Amino acid sequence: MIIKTKMTELRKKKDMTQQQLADKVDVARQTIISLEQEKYNPSLALAHKITKALSQKKMEDVFIIEETA
Repeated sequence: MIIKTKMTELRKKKDMTQQQLADKVDVARQTIISLEQEKYNPSLALAHKITKALSQKKMEDVFIIEETA
């Protein structure tokens, strides 16, 4: 399973820096970088926090799960 993300575009639409998002969800900026580069899959709790911080209603609006063969 691969998790794609729309974090970067949603964060930029809110004129929010990576550091501001990291502070809002209580993680290091490096975590946001790794998530945006799709090198790290968030926990369910973190995905929920990010979704709320980006003013989205559903996690599926931020994270897209793709099944691998």
